Order: sequence, then C-alpha cells, then structure tokens
Amino acid sequence: MFGRFQARKTEEPPYWKQKPLAEMTRHEWEALCDGCGRCCLNKLEHETTGEIFHTDVACRLLDLETCRCTSYDERKRFVPECQVLTPKNLKRYAWLPSTCAYRLLAEGKDLAWWHPLVSGDPETVHAAGISVRGRVISERETDDFENHVVSWPE
Repeated sequence: MFGRFQARKTEEPPYWKQKPLAEMTRHEWEALCDGCGRCCLNKLEHETTGEIFHTDVACRLLDLETCRCTSYDERKRFVPECQVLTPKNLKRYAWLPSTCAYRLLAEGKDLAWWHPLVSGDPETVHAAGISVRGRVISERETDDFENHVVSWPE
C-alpha cells in the first residue's frame, strides 16, 4: 500500500526573477525602488575628469524620514534636473549605488534580504543601514555642496 501522496505546491518565483526589466509593468518597475533615497542625493561632477562625487545633501523634495519623494509624480516640474530611470536609460546612470535594485537586476543579480519586496517590510532598508535616513541634510539647509562630499553612498 502506497498511502496517500499530497501534491507539492510549488511557489511561483517573484516577478523580478521572471521578467526582464523592459517587460515589467509600471507598477512592478516602481515597486523595485527600495526607498533608500540614495539616488536623491545631490552629486557633483568634476569639470575635467567627469568623475561623480556624492554628497550628503538630499533633493529638497526628499522626505528625510521616509526617504521617499514628497512630489514623486510631479518631481520633474519642481526639479527639472531630476533623472527618471527607465529600462532604456538605466545604463546611463553609473552613479546608482551598488545596492540599487534596478542596477542589481540589470547586472543579473538578485535583490538583497533587506529589500522590501524580499522582506515584506519597508523598514528593513532603514534597519540594515542602507537608506539615507538620519545621515543627510536637505538642500534647503545649504548651498555649499562641495563641503558635503561623502563616500558612504556606494
């Protein structure tokens, strides 16, 4: 007698493991943002070398507690120089941090344990020390970005 066998339920892999970035819906694409706020830090570019330097000065639209844009849908209206990431232009932004979900997936890597899509908790990005929470000032507080260059965003 063989007894009864139960069929094993196979869990479907998450969408970011199934779809290329270019095939994601807008909702799926937007959900990849881990809410670290690092891309919202002002950057300086060396005139001669083109080298990018990160600062600890955040865009004036960044909520320093939640690390989310306060006017996300209208950010280009308020901050015309804001960069909008898309699957087509992603490779143009070499300054994205190595922890960025967009960059990781474009490089064929997986999301980290602290990413909200993996952990199920939007606070893990902060608990893991990945976000800019508690480490930056708003550009409303200074216009001297050169004295705010940092190396930690990478």
